Parts: sequence; C-alpha cells; structure tokens
Amino acid sequence: MTGHEAGVVVTGASGRMGQTLIRLLAAGEGAPLKLVGALERPGHPWLGQDAGLAAGGPAAGVPVTDDAVEAVARARAVIDFTAPEATVGFAALVAQARAVHVIGTTGLGEGDLRRLDAAARHATIIRAGNMSLGVNLLAGLTRKVAAALGEGWDIEIVEAHHRRKVDAPSGAALMLGEAAAEGRGVRLQDVRDSGRDGLTGAREAGAIGFAAVRGGDIVGEHDVIFAGEGERLILRHVATDRAIFARGALRAAAWGLDKGPGAYDMTDVLGL
Repeated sequence: MTGHEAGVVVTGASGRMGQTLIRLLAAGEGAPLKLVGALERPGHPWLGQDAGLAAGGPAAGVPVTDDAVEAVARARAVIDFTAPEATVGFAALVAQARAVHVIGTTGLGEGDLRRLDAAARHATIIRAGNMSLGVNLLAGLTRKVAAALGEGWDIEIVEAHHRRKVDAPSGAALMLGEAAAEGRGVRLQDVRDSGRDGLTGAREAGAIGFAAVRGGDIVGEHDVIFAGEGERLILRHVATDRAIFARGALRAAAWGLDKGPGAYDMTDVLGL
C-alpha cells in the first residue's frame, strides 16, 4: 500500500454483500481503501483462494482466510455484513485494533447493541440498517411527514427482499420505523406491530405496522404508507442493484478514517 491507501478487511467474503464489496475493491473502486483481508468461517471452501477471483471479479492478490485476529491487525477499516453473533465478536477485535468498523449486519438484539456501544468507546463504529443514499433520505422524509401528520394517519411499512434474507422486518424497515416514531415523539418498541395473523382485532391507534415480502431475487423495496381518511401518502424506495449498498459502505469506511471513537450512522456520513 502507498501512504495514501488504507487497508480494509471484508468479513463474510462469500456472502452477497461480501462478494460485491470484494469485486468493487479489486476493481479499484474503493479508493483510498485497498483490500488487505477477506474473512470466512473455518472450513469454508473459499479458504486459501484469491478473494477477487472467488467473488467473480479481478484478482485481488488477497487470499480468503479464517484468521480474524491477523487480518484485523493489518486493517484500518473492517466492513461487516454478517450475523449478529459474528459482528459482536468482530467488534471486540476491531476496537482492540482501533480501526473503523462499518456494520451493515441486521437482526441485532438489544444485548448486541449494548456490546457494540461498549466497543464504540474505543473504535469508530458506523452502523446502519441500510447504506444507500436514497433510503437514508427516505428516513429523513419519513421523520418529517410523521411529525407533520397527526395520529389520525396510520403508518405502515412494507418491505420486500430476496428469498434468502433471514431476518424480518429488514434493517432498513426498522430504521424507517424508528424515523417515524421519532417524528411522533414516541419509542418504536412501544408502538411496533409486526405480528398480525388471524383475528387480530381493529388496528390500534398510533401503531406503526410492518409487513415483509420474501421472494425471488428482489434486491430491496421499502414503502412507508401514511393512510388517512380519504387519502394516502406513500413514500417509496426501490433498489435494483446491491452495489449501491456496497458503495455506501465503502464511503462510510473512508469517511470514518479520520474520526474519533464513537457510534455513528449513515446520516453522519452523508451529512444529512
């Protein structure tokens, strides 16, 4: 690496986001970031292979490894789209290395978030349910519209993703729900409704509802529906290429290189 390059490690190298990130970095799209590590779990068939070639892109000159300690020690940034348990484990390593930890992992529980907050006392952590500019703008609009409309308007968030997605609602849907709740001055956990089935009774006033669609290769679609008497307002974002999330994560990692320890999100990165 030159003095102007910063080493980055991609966790979950064989995952859909991992592969996209590795291809972009191998093609030189991540400047000033340069791929220096690609992590996978022990026993994975990719271990030892060139990460770029394994991900279907140009050679990266970086073998896939399961040695997280060694890889993170050489990194200035780690980009992490994995699973909650893995992300919490990586957070401790990244904090020890004083590197930037960009987290796109979804499905994190309250206990996981507390451990990430603890790691953020020593490292720069940038976490977002969605890394795209459009979705983060949508969250800002959702917050403003929710604040402007009264409880006579019902809020429903409908999201759609590919059949392989394992958590629901999506991280972006929850981010939009948080924005709507903030706009109304309430806590999402107090008004969230995402389990309708059978004879549920009438909709509770002030609830923020969630519905999830899973099928095919849908990259990501999110609708925030404000339903009033005689009219509806629908805010919508449609993603057609997951590279937008990877580019957002790379942008976040580069942004965090000169930031101090703390917990940040994409609104900080984008200056929204």
